[in-house]
Amino acid sequence: MSSTSVHRRKPTPSNPRVQRTRARILAVARELLPEVGPAGLTYALLAEQAGVTRQTLYRHWYNRAALLVDLILEGPDLGNYPRPGTDVRTVATAWLTSLRDGISAPAVRPAVLTVTAQADHDPDSAQALVRIVEDRHAAFNKLIEPSGVQVTADEYTLLYGPVLARLFFDRGQVTDTFIEAAVTQWLTTLQHSGALPTDGDPARN
Repeated sequence: MSSTSVHRRKPTPSNPRVQRTRARILAVARELLPEVGPAGLTYALLAEQAGVTRQTLYRHWYNRAALLVDLILEGPDLGNYPRPGTDVRTVATAWLTSLRDGISAPAVRPAVLTVTAQADHDPDSAQALVRIVEDRHAAFNKLIEPSGVQVTADEYTLLYGPVLARLFFDRGQVTDTFIEAAVTQWLTTLQHSGALPTDGDPARN
């Protein structure tokens, strides 16, 4: 995993020229998406603006859902990606902070909403959504691995769920205080389920 934003993953090493082309396309897509919206981000427009052919786009992303996934997972770099650690509270708090900031990025928010909205009727978007969740679950477990704790998919959902609910359903702000409260409640839940040692105050774990 790349130590950048919560949504960023380092691409698999490959031909440097290919990687530069890919990075340039994603950069152009991030600029276009807030301007034209998800429906307006067509491969024809993206190819024209990025100076590539549509065939090049399809070689990197076989459909638009795949492109949106990489827009979510690979950027932008906000410089606040959490470091691995033995303190689950510290890592979880940093994780939610990075998630909040990453989703608030102009290109990431509409990409997330589009993939989620289309998942019920578009198999590619449904698979893309699963990929995003699995990717982030695995990344979080990697960060807390030094603590000896690993969380299940359900336990991971309980961590990030309140942040997404506040952002997308309540249409409110996720403050640092909100994040601290969410993490405290999550740690208590883990202790009750036996996933976290029960000795000590969960607020200090």
